[in-house]
Amino acid sequence: MFGTQVAVQQAPVVDIRTARAGEDEERVRLFLEGLSQTTLMHRFFVGFGRPSASLIRAMVARDDRRDALLALHGDAVIGHAMSHLAGGAAGIAAEIAVVVDDRWQNRGVGSRLVRTLLRRAAVRGAVVVGMDVMAENRRVLAMVRRAWPSATIVTAGTSVEIKAPLAFAEQGSVGSPLTM
Repeated sequence: MFGTQVAVQQAPVVDIRTARAGEDEERVRLFLEGLSQTTLMHRFFVGFGRPSASLIRAMVARDDRRDALLALHGDAVIGHAMSHLAGGAAGIAAEIAVVVDDRWQNRGVGSRLVRTLLRRAAVRGAVVVGMDVMAENRRVLAMVRRAWPSATIVTAGTSVEIKAPLAFAEQGSVGSPLTM
């Protein structure tokens, strides 16, 4: 009797959890140091060498207005997302920023981070989501247009400001292929 072996490839386990000041700072530093200059430029609008201690502290800080999430594969940070809540004429807005390790991009990590971040922001009263994207970051801009077709997109020089109602953004991110 002939048998066939089939290799079953399971998706790698990726955990999403809140960032922890003190405990996660070294993990975040190693994560940032492993990003390509292109990815750093797309996230921070500048490339840099060694990340400063103040940047790392800001990336793990959480309080009434700030939230920070990590995507982990084992002990290694492979993605980071943060939001800042601010009041405005349209209600509370959640400004978000997300970055995923180059080797993990296009694998759903950014999508999971965004969905989790938006749910948490909505619970805290946010009704609008906003983000700034470099105009050259065509992949993220295409994702935004697919996932949030009613988003307001305003180009200002080398950056693009995106705003969308949070309820729509959450709905779009759940049912759309958000890949960052």
